[in-house]
Amino acid sequence: MATAAILTVSDTRSAGTRADTTTALMAEILDGIGIEVVAQRLVPDEQDDIAAAIVELAEQANLVLTSGGTGLAPRDVTPEATRSVIDREAPGIAEAMRSETARLQPLAWLSRAVAGTRGNTLVINLPGNPKAVRECLDVVGPMLGHALKLSSGEDAAREHKPNG
Repeated sequence: MATAAILTVSDTRSAGTRADTTTALMAEILDGIGIEVVAQRLVPDEQDDIAAAIVELAEQANLVLTSGGTGLAPRDVTPEATRSVIDREAPGIAEAMRSETARLQPLAWLSRAVAGTRGNTLVINLPGNPKAVRECLDVVGPMLGHALKLSSGEDAAREHKPNG
């Protein structure tokens, strides 16, 4: 079974001044598509904190989903933190989320979300708004199974296995 870690990025939620509703929503959606959530973390909009959390969570799961910090505000630094710790970008994932969700909400084009791999873990940035999180997971959900097989190297290992 694929495993996931959820990283919620928010100054107000990490300070406890605003309720965190996205983490539970993401966990519910992942459970519904057969991905077990093995870790959850909440950090402020600080690039070093975000990057460190992604690194740590990538050691625990096949998938790290971040929520928040992907817009144009000065403190929205999740894409920069993500780029600093991934090995390879997977731009099609973020492009698909923007393209499909912009049909519902034109402001989706303002998202700077990125996706990529760190080792064998897939990392995907999602928006902080719960409605937008659901819409983005509706887009990527159908591709996650195959994407996680590819990023884990599972398909390549099978292809290169010697016949015995």
